[in-house]
This record gives sequence, C-alpha cells and structure tokens, in this order.
Amino acid sequence: MSYTDGYARLLERIYSEVPEIRNYFVAVAPGLERPNPVNMALSFVQLAPWDERTRKTQEVTAAIAPKMFAGMPGVLAFPINPPSLGQNFRNPPVQYVIQASSYEQLDEMSNKMLAKARESKALANPDTDLRLNKPQLAVDIDRDKAASMGVDVDTIGRTLETMLGGRQVTRFKREGKQYDVILQLEGKDRDTPTDLTSIFVRTRDGRLVQLSNLVKMRETVAAKELNHFNRLRAAIISANVAPGYTLGEALEVLDRAGAEVLDKSAKTELDGPSREFRESGTALALTFLLALAFIYLVLAAQFESFSSPFVIMLTVPLAMTGALLALKLTGGTLNVYSQIGMVMLIGLITKNGILIVEFANQLREQGRSKLEAVVEASALRLRPILMTTGAMVLGAVPLALATGAGAEARQPIGWVIVGGLLLGTFFTLFVIPTAYVLLVGQKTIHPEETAVHEQVPDPAAGR
Repeated sequence: MSYTDGYARLLERIYSEVPEIRNYFVAVAPGLERPNPVNMALSFVQLAPWDERTRKTQEVTAAIAPKMFAGMPGVLAFPINPPSLGQNFRNPPVQYVIQASSYEQLDEMSNKMLAKARESKALANPDTDLRLNKPQLAVDIDRDKAASMGVDVDTIGRTLETMLGGRQVTRFKREGKQYDVILQLEGKDRDTPTDLTSIFVRTRDGRLVQLSNLVKMRETVAAKELNHFNRLRAAIISANVAPGYTLGEALEVLDRAGAEVLDKSAKTELDGPSREFRESGTALALTFLLALAFIYLVLAAQFESFSSPFVIMLTVPLAMTGALLALKLTGGTLNVYSQIGMVMLIGLITKNGILIVEFANQLREQGRSKLEAVVEASALRLRPILMTTGAMVLGAVPLALATGAGAEARQPIGWVIVGGLLLGTFFTLFVIPTAYVLLVGQKTIHPEETAVHEQVPDPAAGR
C-alpha cells in the first residue's frame, strides 16, 4: 500500500499543476473489488465551471494523460472521462468479450488481441481482466514431521489464520459502544515470508515448536479471477477511445484484430457501453425504417394512391444527403443525437412534397393536365414551402451554434435539421414536379365530367 500511496502523491502533484482543476480526491485501495487490492488507486477530479475555463473536459484529459505516462513509470495510470447517459464510470467505453473453451486458450488469444490493440491509435490504455499470473505464497505442511513432533494440522492452520489473517476472539463494551477484539501480528512482523520463523506452535505435550520447521513455502502464480460471460469462459479486452476517434472506429479495430488472431472456435461479444452502442445503432436504424413505413402508409390512405406517397417520400433521401453533408463539414459524427435528428427530419421534409402533390391533385380534378397542374402547384406553394422551411431552419440554428456545457449533444441535432432542410428543400422544388409527371397515373376521372354524363338524356326516351 505504501508503494501505491507514493504514486498517488505524484498524481496529486499532477492535478495541482492543472489550472482548470478545482478539487480532486485520491483514494488508495478504494475497495471496488473483493478482496480489496492494495495496488490500486482511484481519483475523482472536479473542473471549474464551463464559463471559467477555456479548455474542454476532453482537452484537459488529453493534456493530463502524457504526464501520467511519463511521470509515473512504475504504475499504469490513465485518465477517464465519465461516460454519459448514466453509465458506470468504472466501465471503459470499449469492452470486447472473447469466449473460448479454456482459460489457457483465452490467455493466449487475449494477449494477441492486446498486442494488436496497442498498435492502433484509436485505442488508449487497452487491458484485459484475465490475469493468470497473480503471485501467491503456497504453504505446504510436512504432515509426517508434524505428526512425529505431536503437532496437529488443525493447530498449524489455526495459527496461520490467527497470526497472519487475524481472528476475532471476543467483544467488549465501553461508553455505550461495542468493540471487536482481533488477534493478529503487527504489520511489521508479517510483511515477508521469513516472518514465519517468529511464529511458534504448541505440541500436544505443551512444547513450542518453530512453525518454519513444519512447513515449506513456495512462490506460485494463480488466476486473479475466472470470469464468465453468458455462462462461457470469457476474457474482456477493455480500453478507452483515443482523442479524434469514435467508439465505432475503435470497435472496428478490434473486429479486424479478432479476425486475424482469434481461433475459429472462439466467440466474440460486446459488453457495457460498447454493447449499448451497437444495440442503440440497430434500434435507431429500425426506428428509421418504421418511421418511413408509417408515413408512407398514412399518406397512401390520405391520397388513396400508392404513387403519390412514393413521390412525396423522394424528399427523404435528399434531406438525408444534406444532413450527412452538414455533419461532414462541421466535423460531427453519426451518433445517437444526430440519428434522432434524422428521424425527426423525415416528418419535417415530407411536408414540402405534401404541399405540392396535394394541390396538384386538386388542380387535376378541375381538368388540368399533369404538367400544368404540377407547375402551377409548385409556383403557388413556393412561398409556404420557403416560409415554413425558413422558420424551422432558424429555429434549429441555436441548436447548431450551441456553446457551453452539453453543446456536443445539441449541435448534431441542429446541424442535421439545418443541412437536411436546406438541401432537401432546394432539390425538392425540382425533383418532386419531375417525379410527379413521371410516376403519377395518366388518367384521372373528374367530378365535373361525371356530372355532365349523368345529365345527358337518352335518345330513345325522347322518341
């Protein structure tokens, strides 16, 4: 613990030199695992409010990371930004699960995956939870010698437990509080394996025998823990996403590495934020398709036609192109927020096609040809289209130009709406009339013509 504490002091020194850090808290052996490892430390950092600093959280993290790597060579130290959306801060963004039939096979494959992961610039601080080399001290009792000297094996085990591990022997009360009495050697008397020479056990006839004469100690290694995932033996490759890369790119790196180094019998899964990322992407894609289908069916029922809604839905790919182009130009990514904006964009952009197609159908019912109807509808509906588009774009501009804390979540939605509506509306004015002329049916029965035919007298009745 003193070794870890010395490096924790260096960590505090690093924090004290960063002007954006307001408060910090460092704990050695925080007790996040059982048994509590003393070679682990955890720290929490609170930054100054957004308006009192010039650097973002990610920039501060990127500046601290090299200081940890260069200034703390005796430990593995790295900074982590707490994940959003209520996820556990202990779970790194990248969690790649490898499953195999044996832990020896898992250890070999995970080491190969780690080597590949460390070669990639998209992954930071890759590590694995499978460690088969945890040092241990094994105590072997010489049973024959213990029996010849009159020492019970139970006595030897009980002595080791009491002197080294500690044993509660009684309790007492004082001033209304209850205290446990624990029997154990002091820390300085049980630090090294040679301290066994200072421990004695009593024989059946009452003599004291040095414990080191009855046992042999050897250094061994064992697994720290043997984890399972979905009831299969598993090892998890965890890492952080390097600045300038996305979680999707980091997972693609591990997918390619797994295809190269993993055996055919091995299986791969995702866990934690990585699993949520993949599942949310799939769910949003399904939501996107369902939104398209729902709007198409509603329009088909409204227009009593399958071709008119198809013409209207041609505005969607045009708007999606504008949205993706806006994300590309502004340096955004296709994340949860931008995908939500795209789902909303479907309903916003289809109103342009509805305005033109609905009015064109009304003009055709009055006897106009398709070309005349769609040209006049486009001209008369131009002002409402531009007014509604302008209102929605101006309403989304504050989102696109948002600053301050949380701006990274609002900006993708704003740019998707702005880019999608601008480009989609511009091309809609040309694509919708053309598609209407080419795809909508040629023959339309007009109510006026039907009424005229019904009023024509029958010649036979006149005679």
